[in-house]
Amino acid sequence: MRPLWYRNAVIYQIDPTLFRDNNGDGCGDLPGITERLDYIRGLGCTAIWLMPFYRSPFKDAGYDIADHLAVDPRFGDLTDMVALLEKAEELGIHVIAELVVQHTSTEHPWFQEARRDRNSPYRDFYLWADEPDDSIEPIFPTIEDSVWTWDDEAGQYYRHLFYHHEPDLNLENPRVIEHIERIMAFWLRLGVSGFRIDAASHLIEQAGGGDPEKGYWLLEHIRDFVTLRRPEAVVLGEIDVEPEQYMDYFGEGDRVTLLLDFWINNYFFLALARGQGEPLHKALLRQPEPPRRAQYAIWMRNHDELDLERLSDEEREEVMQTFAPDPDMRAYNRGIRRRLAPMLDGDERRLAMAHAVFFSLPGTPILRYGEEIGMGDDLSREERLSVRTPMQWSNEPSAGFSCAPPERLVVPVIDTPPFDYPSVNVYAQTLRNDSLLAKTGNMVRTRIGLREIGEGRCCPVEVDQPAVFAVRHDADSTVLMLANLSDQDVRVAVRDDDLEDFVDLLADRDYEQPTGHPLRLHLGPYGYRWLRRKQQLFGG
Repeated sequence: MRPLWYRNAVIYQIDPTLFRDNNGDGCGDLPGITERLDYIRGLGCTAIWLMPFYRSPFKDAGYDIADHLAVDPRFGDLTDMVALLEKAEELGIHVIAELVVQHTSTEHPWFQEARRDRNSPYRDFYLWADEPDDSIEPIFPTIEDSVWTWDDEAGQYYRHLFYHHEPDLNLENPRVIEHIERIMAFWLRLGVSGFRIDAASHLIEQAGGGDPEKGYWLLEHIRDFVTLRRPEAVVLGEIDVEPEQYMDYFGEGDRVTLLLDFWINNYFFLALARGQGEPLHKALLRQPEPPRRAQYAIWMRNHDELDLERLSDEEREEVMQTFAPDPDMRAYNRGIRRRLAPMLDGDERRLAMAHAVFFSLPGTPILRYGEEIGMGDDLSREERLSVRTPMQWSNEPSAGFSCAPPERLVVPVIDTPPFDYPSVNVYAQTLRNDSLLAKTGNMVRTRIGLREIGEGRCCPVEVDQPAVFAVRHDADSTVLMLANLSDQDVRVAVRDDDLEDFVDLLADRDYEQPTGHPLRLHLGPYGYRWLRRKQQLFGG
């Protein structure tokens, strides 16, 4: 059977607006991404996830789409998208596009037609009411008071779970589904390797008329439609629910291919906050095993707030107090609007350790642009915009992101220490063998070679040090991965009976080889080690 490419992939998440400006107008664009695909491949990543590049008024970073079949002029045109896809294919990089069909922009022609005439065939593309039902909470409670907004032209309220400029689509309407099929067919024919389904859990509720149990058919339909046209393509779902509900979204391997794992993400940060491995160990044990042709997708930080809703109130406050003590660092009464590096005080040892824990988790890793160099945030920007700043390529003006004058940049670069672009950039770290960029690249490339992680079974490993996170991945060989979440030297005894005769594949520094039974290892402050049995060293 042909290997599933996503089993041992590492996905690099790109915001087209902020990655690289090729034409000097101050805004990132598709040719800029194409130009830097070699960098992404050199890092070791085998896929990219492109945030929205569609025509949009950009009131919500492009998630407010006005035309799903057009490239927004700020990014180029369709020929630029084709060039990007061709270069990616040459380099062996898969391209995942956004499928944002839970809502549209109010500027979308469908909505404009719908609001003008109650008898328009587009009227039923959206959800309308004469009287608002306020039983549904808005997704952004500190920004929107209700999920209903009155439209004078329509003479009714329209529903929007997110912002008021993003009306919800009526996904029970077969004609809406036909249009979604056209969107998917168009981009699949151009060569994308699948879609990230935005707000997938809300999508299902809408498809079921408010009942998720009646809406899972839509995931099955999307998966069938995609794989019949491009068998290797994936459906990556944004699904923030309790882990016991994950199997509903996996189905029998016939719904989402990859499920964005908010559960593990939350407990990753609880483990970092406590400096202990136990929260992650417990979270892994509670999480169901995905079906054979499906997998989790994991990440540290993404383009949104760090949403901590899977934690208890006490756990959430513990993470908040550790990583967002200032109320200005928080968002929507549930999350943190900071990048990883500022949360960890810019400590490269601690950042490298966090990356080592991240890459040791089961699932397909998603690395957000700039995470590999420890980029910072800009808290002067509102809401989630604080973590959306231009990529810092060099110490040249405007961070090498653009040759436009600073006042023309679509977003200001970070120019205040300690995360200012002269201090934190790709070029400076490329010159250092011990930089976070070098260490991250080593982890990415090593992990891709470890088929045990993609194909095997992951189990937490019992150790005698609370600060140590340890897991094993077993296929027909075994990989043991450990990380010390504390700033103290530790000696670790690994208690699993069958773990012996291991050697290092990757570590934060040189260590003496582990010996004895139980297996005994040394880890320095924020140290990490990935090991494999000697006789299996060159397996796979």
